[in-house]
Amino acid sequence: MADLFLNPEEAIDVWDVRPGEKIADFGCGAGFFSVPLGQRVGPNGKIYALDIRPEALEATRAKIKLFHLFNIEPQRADLEMPRGSGIRDESIDKVLISNILFQAQNKNAVAQEAYRILRKGGSLMAVEWSEDSSLGGPSMDHRVGKDEAKTILTSAGFSFYKEFSAGSHHYGLIFNK
Repeated sequence: MADLFLNPEEAIDVWDVRPGEKIADFGCGAGFFSVPLGQRVGPNGKIYALDIRPEALEATRAKIKLFHLFNIEPQRADLEMPRGSGIRDESIDKVLISNILFQAQNKNAVAQEAYRILRKGGSLMAVEWSEDSSLGGPSMDHRVGKDEAKTILTSAGFSFYKEFSAGSHHYGLIFNK
């Protein structure tokens, strides 16, 4: 539904998430995407819910217990540091970067870390606040526009695959490695 702020289920459908996949959720926040991703990949899959803020990880842990999803692993991570995710090279099927580029000082470092851990043939989904929505979200001068996001991610080595609607206030981009 286009009137929803951001619908994680619809974004996950577009991304073609499959049972058994390993996915890193960069900047998991309160588990907004981690929980539906955990449900989608099932018991043989794994979600690495990464955030630098302890309170975000606590909120994610509470949701994991509530939904009995033991395939989600919350971890504190500084994604702007080299190897900051703590995840092995090329060991992940998909990486989600949702609403964190606008917060990152070093956006290129975040993109490079995603590239490092993603296996060849894997994909990355970026969801960010759109430039033309003034309702809620970060101030306009902090937002990362579609073109800037594409530049950041392609310069890290990703190839652009497609764009999709991620609700009324966000855009979604999918890239492949």
